[in-house]
Amino acid sequence: MNQLEDLCLKTNEIAKKAGAFIKEQQNKIKADVVETKGMHDFVTYVDKTSEELIVTELKKILPEAGFIAEEGTETYRADRYNWIIDPLDGTTNYIHGFSPFSVSIALQENDDIVLGVVYEISLDECFYSWKGADGAFLNGNSIHVSKAKTVDASLIATGFPYYDYDLLKNFMATLEYFILNSHGVRRPGSAATDLAYVACGRFEAFYEYSLQAWDVAAGSFLVKQAGGAVCDFKGGNDYIFGKEIIASNGLVQEEFKSVVQKYMLK
Repeated sequence: MNQLEDLCLKTNEIAKKAGAFIKEQQNKIKADVVETKGMHDFVTYVDKTSEELIVTELKKILPEAGFIAEEGTETYRADRYNWIIDPLDGTTNYIHGFSPFSVSIALQENDDIVLGVVYEISLDECFYSWKGADGAFLNGNSIHVSKAKTVDASLIATGFPYYDYDLLKNFMATLEYFILNSHGVRRPGSAATDLAYVACGRFEAFYEYSLQAWDVAAGSFLVKQAGGAVCDFKGGNDYIFGKEIIASNGLVQEEFKSVVQKYMLK
């Protein structure tokens, strides 16, 4: 077992530990403990405590690493290794008792993601991979992107904008196209989970804008490890920090990307 594999398996356990806390707290969530960070952007003590737990445990397995974490529990950035963490992706779902919601943890070495874990809590599904692994995995079993070859044979996932509405009309045009020209469009409410579902073949493609690094770092890595393709709206590689992403099984990537570009790059 190499270092990254060992780190990944330990990260799995940390994600599951945080997930157990999140699940245990769900029935205790009341309106008076929900804070608003921005327009339609919510946070609870569960997000914050989960992040503290994750950061504490990750420091034990890789002490030299820094952190890029949604709730700002730890802000130290290291030169070589940095963990990118979303302690609860899908908080709005969570506070409404709706699934999915997940823990997302990625490890970045210099400019490359080398490890990714997405733990979808409701279904107890842990998706993971590491650089050098033979693919990606779900609860110990190998996963792979789907084999659909065209958009009209695809199930599409997306996320609705919740604060940046400048491209809303453009985005609605993409929805109309995909509703008319695919198996359908789904909006689960957790970008990390959406990407994990592309990796395991449940969705053929996913796109969204106004995202943060912690939303996509682990999931995009899983898609690539499972045989898929990922890019930004322009077709480049600025999808982790560039706030926009296209991910697919690879077979529909060019067709799917051309549709997104037609409407979203105006």
